[in-house]
Amino acid sequence: MVDTQGLGPCGRKAVGVQVPPPAQNNHMKQFWQKYKKFILVVFGVILVVTMGLKIFRGKPEKYSLAKVRRGDLTQTVSASGKTKSQNQVDLKFQTSGLLTWVGVKEGDWVKKWQVIAQLDRRELQKTLDKYLRDYSKQRNDFEEMWRITYKGAKPEQALTDTARRILEKNQWDLEKAVLDVELKDIALKLATLITPIEGIVTQIDTPIAGVNITPATAVFTIADPNLVIFVVNVDEADISKVRLGQKAIIILDAYSDEEFTGEITKINFEAITTRGGGTAFPVEVVLPVNVDQRFKIGMNGDMEIVIEEKENVLIIPNEAIYYRKGAPYVKVLENGKVKEVEVKIGLETETETEVLEGLKEGQEVITGEKR
Repeated sequence: MVDTQGLGPCGRKAVGVQVPPPAQNNHMKQFWQKYKKFILVVFGVILVVTMGLKIFRGKPEKYSLAKVRRGDLTQTVSASGKTKSQNQVDLKFQTSGLLTWVGVKEGDWVKKWQVIAQLDRRELQKTLDKYLRDYSKQRNDFEEMWRITYKGAKPEQALTDTARRILEKNQWDLEKAVLDVELKDIALKLATLITPIEGIVTQIDTPIAGVNITPATAVFTIADPNLVIFVVNVDEADISKVRLGQKAIIILDAYSDEEFTGEITKINFEAITTRGGGTAFPVEVVLPVNVDQRFKIGMNGDMEIVIEEKENVLIIPNEAIYYRKGAPYVKVLENGKVKEVEVKIGLETETETEVLEGLKEGQEVITGEKR
């Protein structure tokens, strides 16, 4: 093709050059013309198949489904708690006084009936001596009165009413003196603190002698490490399900990779108020033998109480169940259609429920709608 209008350099007419189209474009055009029908057919088939699947599935695509399956169900009640010693005592002096001797320290092992501390006994001893002297004097007075009154005669002959009253008064005074001596002897003995159990000293409020104490300010705690229990507070909404002898599974924070099993041995009859203001009942489980004192007092953990167990039962998720006029229903998917079915349910857990009637294994139940 020649440009007849444009002038080139030196006033000469420029000759136009024809540029051939790129070889790649020609190749694509040839390919499209050759395979156009085939490509259109393939695209059409894909479109038809996609639309057909959508039409076939229809509405069920918007539902979340779960299959009715067979399995084992375990209903549990969960609670948190701490370890305690089953045999534990808090020892206190009965009176105030000067703490003169402390024979143990925290962590010491003590034997049954071992003396662990004493108060100042000097004042108590002198007071006892004084009352013993009063008793001796009172007894002498009584015997002298008896001798003077009777003068060798028989009592029923010699006693006048006045003499009888004087003699009775002296008798009462003598008995009172005896009681005073016994009370002071008891006070002297209570100035010595003795443990009634064998175990470890876990706490001493006042571990240093030479301090004036009251019963409230000097507490010695002894715990037997051989019998350790786990105590949880079960909410009042669940306590009706808990029974003595039920199996319990315990996981302690200190041994989070281990499970310890036991049985419910005690359910408190009286409720307590929790920190959150709720009502709960303490429940105890005896832990296994405390080998090497693995279980320390005060360890935190969680416990699951096994309320009921069932094997090889039909199970569906709790989300699939809804209620109408108090009766449980589910929706099942059959042949691409949604059907409502009334069911009879049994054991329930936090996530799953046993189905007694109304469903078969392998059926699909609707658990919710997809967004």
